[in-house]
Amino acid sequence: MTEIAPPSGETGTRSARWLVAPLLAFACVAVVTGVVARWQLGGDKGTYFDLFFSDPIHMKTWLATTAIALALFQLMTASWIFRKLPWPRPAWVPPLHRWSGRIAFLLTLPIAYHCIFRLGFQDGTARTLAHSLAGAAVYGAFASKILIVRLHRFPGWVLPAAGGFLFAALIAVWYSSALWFLDLVGAEI
Repeated sequence: MTEIAPPSGETGTRSARWLVAPLLAFACVAVVTGVVARWQLGGDKGTYFDLFFSDPIHMKTWLATTAIALALFQLMTASWIFRKLPWPRPAWVPPLHRWSGRIAFLLTLPIAYHCIFRLGFQDGTARTLAHSLAGAAVYGAFASKILIVRLHRFPGWVLPAAGGFLFAALIAVWYSSALWFLDLVGAEI
């Protein structure tokens, strides 16, 4: 894969002031997600996501668990991309990393739709509050990471830090929902 050269006159890394852009993107997306979820009071509780799952919570649990598996794969391929693994990186690793991230993100969209527009922001228990906050943080972190990738030339630690925060937020969401549910009822569809 060839590197995209910066526009003429732009060389080196961006100044620290540019970190404001992804941090602002994180804050805006996370706050808007949380506010929209808080504003939603539920709505029709129909069976619009049944597919082959017994109910929406089973669907969300298995989609989230699959997204976590892809996120773990993302960690491995990111380590390979940043040459932290002991063997040479083949040319197919970066595209595979991007596509596994896209698929993981797409798997979270039906989950987010149900959580935001059907359940809303929940703060009745510490677990549901943590889940709601972490869920909003996931989409803020995703927006921030994509902005960092597209803007280029940030210091070398910024992209791995953004990816690590996104991974941590996704794990927090999964831990406070899917894993909690699997512990409660067992692994069934």
